[in-house]
Amino acid sequence: MPPDAPSETGNGTDTTWLSANSVPRWIVKAIALFWLGWVTVYVGTGMVRSLRSLFIVFLISLFLSFAIEPAVNRMERHGLRRGAGVWIVYVLLLVALAGFSAAIGTALATQINDFIEDAPTLIEDAEVWLQENIDEDIDLGKLQQEFVEDGRAADLATTFADDLVNLGTTLLNIVFQAFTIALFTFYLVAEGPKLRRTVCSFLEPQRQKMVLDVWDLAIQKTGGYIYSRGILAVLSAAAHWIAFEIIDLPFPLPLALWVGVISQFIPVIGTYFAGALPVVIGLLDDPKKGLAVFIVIVVYQQVENYLFAPRVTAQTMEIHVAVAFGAVLAGAALLGVVGALLALPFAATAQAFISGFRQHHEVAEDALAQSAQRRGRRHDQQG
Repeated sequence: MPPDAPSETGNGTDTTWLSANSVPRWIVKAIALFWLGWVTVYVGTGMVRSLRSLFIVFLISLFLSFAIEPAVNRMERHGLRRGAGVWIVYVLLLVALAGFSAAIGTALATQINDFIEDAPTLIEDAEVWLQENIDEDIDLGKLQQEFVEDGRAADLATTFADDLVNLGTTLLNIVFQAFTIALFTFYLVAEGPKLRRTVCSFLEPQRQKMVLDVWDLAIQKTGGYIYSRGILAVLSAAAHWIAFEIIDLPFPLPLALWVGVISQFIPVIGTYFAGALPVVIGLLDDPKKGLAVFIVIVVYQQVENYLFAPRVTAQTMEIHVAVAFGAVLAGAALLGVVGALLALPFAATAQAFISGFRQHHEVAEDALAQSAQRRGRRHDQQG
């Protein structure tokens, strides 16, 4: 029989041809694993998207538990139960938040009402200024008439009332989310030692020490972040309160509290967002006051950046400026506002952990000096 002739069996089946042309077992397994992996990734991605809000709630709860645990630990050392300590912190935070919201809400409501009442006069003053400085033929009388006689003021008030209703619905949702966060945070703090013990029970002894070190480091850095931001917020509020009193800005204390809190606890854009409100209120009351408020905010920001912030944060949260800025951008890209708020303590913890566990080497000063000399010579040659 020729070498390439098919071999025949008793039942007529070509077994040699089948074995040579059948699909290898590893290819079948690879295809099955591929589709199994694709289904797993697809289902997992859907689950992550569905549980994203719960994940964010848990992250906020974890951050808050790290922030308030030092105070609870201090009260526990004085004989107070951890659960009672958490409730005391909650009450203090609730009172502070209620007072802050009431002060800012009163100021905003009053300013909006005053603006609606003074709108015709403001339109008339704007008309006079435009006629004197731009064109004598400018006439805003029709706009003033529409605003007063056609009910624009009433429409504005009605729109504001409708917005308050919508705001109430939003606040109700926020209250529910806050209750969920508070519940998670309560158990994370009240059961903190038991939780750490449970986590460590699943780890080997050498891993347990590393996990506990990271856990304690996160509590230390998060607590330091809150402490440093709180100190800077008090300094900012006090300085702006004095300045706003001198300028004779309406509602100087509520606006100073607004600037102090918002500028410190909202990264990157907090200063601009906080300063916009008092500037607008100052401009509505008197353009000169608005300009003075703007100058005060800009000057104080420079004083804080170069005098207060380095001294306060150096003792609580040592983190490079570039690392902080990059962490805020990354956190905002991943989780929005929540990510931006949590980015700084996370970056500080990661930086401290890496610094503590990496191997340090002595810096070769001679090599650095020679490198600087070579760069200097290249610069001279190019010049």
